[in-house]
Amino acid sequence: MKKSTKNIASAVADLIGPTVSELDYDLWDVEYVKEGSEYYLRITIDREEGITIDDCEKVHRAIDPLLDEADPIEDSYHLEVSSPGIERELKYDWHFDEFVGCTVEAKLYAPLNGAKSFVGALVSRTDEGVTLDQSGTAVTIPNDNIAKVQTVFDFDSIDEE
Repeated sequence: MKKSTKNIASAVADLIGPTVSELDYDLWDVEYVKEGSEYYLRITIDREEGITIDDCEKVHRAIDPLLDEADPIEDSYHLEVSSPGIERELKYDWHFDEFVGCTVEAKLYAPLNGAKSFVGALVSRTDEGVTLDQSGTAVTIPNDNIAKVQTVFDFDSIDEE
């Protein structure tokens, strides 16, 4: 029986996590997805100083032999290593914990109070939902209605020199 893509991503995270940590990077996310007829194993790494293309290459070279040896994926796939980007998706509890107080956008499956998108400062994430502060008003969005939450970068905050 074939493993689900979630199980494969979890197995890969367990396999490569220690190596990524030894290289002084955080394993931000692992995704195994099918796009068209192709499969992609996407490894997302992060660290406080940010990620360069050299960092991605370093991690790619370190984890490729581990994946070849363990062979956790039956299908052929493309291995991609990247940074989470400046506006990153928050998926796991520790992602949300790291960005409490920061501006995020929550996109919803169905409208809540007439809106399908909310932007505000992240207050918390609980078993019930994500709470945002929108100019002093707390809005809690049920987890089962959240399609995606991502950070919002304020490009106006960059000093022009």
